[in-house]
This record gives sequence, C-alpha cells and structure tokens, in this order.
Amino acid sequence: MNKLLNFLNVPKALALKVGDPAPLFELPTHQGELFNLATRQQQGWTVLFFYPKAGTPVCTQQACSFREHVSLLQAVNADVYGISTDSVQAITDFHRKHQLNYTLLADNDAKVAEAYGVKMPMLKIAKRWTFILDTDLIIRHIDNQVDANFD
Repeated sequence: MNKLLNFLNVPKALALKVGDPAPLFELPTHQGELFNLATRQQQGWTVLFFYPKAGTPVCTQQACSFREHVSLLQAVNADVYGISTDSVQAITDFHRKHQLNYTLLADNDAKVAEAYGVKMPMLKIAKRWTFILDTDLIIRHIDNQVDANFD
C-alpha cells in the first residue's frame, strides 16, 4: 500500500498528537484579512475546528453549534476558528447566512489541512476534526470523532 500511495503522490497525514506544537499557518479570514496562528500565542486557548464544506447540512449544524456555544468557550478564554478548504467568498457567504460569531478561515489549497493531518486522501477536503491549543500553541486535545451537534 505504501508503494501505491507513493506512486499516486498522496501525502501522508502527519501524526500529530497531544503535546505537539501546533503547525503554524497564515490563512485569509471570511473578512478577507490574514490570520496568523502565531499571533494567538499567550492570547488564550485556541479551538481550531476543521469542516469539509461550507453550506452542507452537517457542516452547517456544526458551525451553528459553535455559534450557540461560543460564549461558553470565550468565558474560559478560548477563541474559535473554523477552517475549510472553501474559497474566501464561500466562507464569507456561509458566515453571513448563518450569522456566525467567530472567525472562519479559508484553506483553499488544503496545505493547513494537510499539515494537521486532516486532508482527505485524493480530495481537497478536510475531515471533521477539532484541535484545542493552549496559550503556548501546544496541542492539548484532538477530537477525530466530532459530533456536529454539541447538545
């Protein structure tokens, strides 16, 4: 299988684990500004949730669940960032339509999804995973079996 994957030039997902430093990145936000993860250092906890596609039913449910619960996360000094491989326009429309109250990031080339090991093989789509980073940007929790509805 490894030879087949190498032949197809499919990158292997990084095996990130709790205690590892989070891969740093810079991505455009739904507002068209650049977000650099490094600026979050010493600014509180960071929740990065990857979702496959803006506007699809389960991704909408997941995004709206974060919208409904973001104040609880902010109360414990955590900020939320949703990441998909959609375009800036797609995440802007998604953010506006569902009145989201946190930042969405566009990983249009899937390089961040790849760095976090959540890019689906042979597709430019992220898996539904969540990473919780401490104030030093160290991974403290990884959820790879995300329930799109918190309730």
